[in-house]
Formats: sequence, structure tokens, C-alpha cells
Amino acid sequence: MNGITLGYAFCGSFCTIKKSVEALKELSKFDIKIIPIMSDIVYKTDTRFGECKELIKTVEDICGNKIIHDVVAAEPIGPKNLLDIIAVAPCTGNSLSKIALGITDTAVTMAVKAHLRNNKPVVLGIATNDALGATAKNIGILNNTKNIYFVPYGQDDPEGKQTSLVCDFKKLPETIESALNHKQLEPMII
Repeated sequence: MNGITLGYAFCGSFCTIKKSVEALKELSKFDIKIIPIMSDIVYKTDTRFGECKELIKTVEDICGNKIIHDVVAAEPIGPKNLLDIIAVAPCTGNSLSKIALGITDTAVTMAVKAHLRNNKPVVLGIATNDALGATAKNIGILNNTKNIYFVPYGQDDPEGKQTSLVCDFKKLPETIESALNHKQLEPMII
């Protein structure tokens, strides 16, 4: 995995952002360049899980690069062939569904679409309360889409949130390495 350029994108599953930042820290230990990307909602929203300015500073300090946070800035990722791989973690049901349907109205969805045009891998780290509900069909679509790979995932609270799935953020580096070799890390469902 050394020597690659990784796009690392955050979507608005705010309760999992801390785990995502920890995964990002682990990835920064490799000899790789990391380009951070955030959806507008993550870039501009303070929540009970943290303030956006603090998150922005932390992510930019880890990556050593400014965050791409709008559609215009994300669009050149494809034409300029800027990345070897992109990871979206957390990837919400909203963003996952937009990716499945080709909707590019956020920095993250545009980055993924622009990157896919270069026939390179995209890793999705699911974190959504409706994965086994409304989003399930879009997971199925993406599971059968070339160059899309999933971080292994499972139910985080089967009794309290019956349709919720969350990826194992600790498996992100291993999933990225596998995706670079065009293989889905198995088992995908844990």
C-alpha cells in the first residue's frame, strides 16, 4: 500500500466519525498521500459528537492536506487522475444510495463518480440505520458494481436498531489493500 494516493471521505454518520478518525490515523502511518474529502454536512455541522472546526483541524493535521468539501473542488479528481483509491468511511445510506444511482450533489458523491471514471477502486465503510431497510437494495446494486468494495460490516445493535449496519473501521487498511488488488475482503458480513 505504500506510495499510493488515497482519497479519504467522510459522510454524516456523526456517531461513527471518531472511529473513522482513528482509522485515518492508522492509515497515516503508511507511506501514502491522503487527500481528505467531506460532505458539506460534515464540514459545516456541530453535533453532540463534536464541533466541525475541531474535526476539520484534526483531519487536515493527520493528512497534511486541505479538505475537499464542495462539488467544484471534487470534480477534477477524475480528469486529473488524482487518486489511486478512495475510501468513504463512514458512508451513510444517503451517500451510498446516491453513489448507486449516480447522483453527484455532494463533494463525496462527486469524488467517487469522478474517481470511478478512471476504473479504480472505491472502498465503502457503511454506517447507516437503514441498511437493512430502504438502503438494502442500493447495497445490493453496489455489491454488483465493478470497482466497489465494502469494509466488512455487521449489525451494531440488532435489538435497538434492527435495520442498522456499521462497518468494522479497524478493517479499513486491510480492505483498502485488498481493493487495490481488485478483491473484496472476506468475510464481508461479520
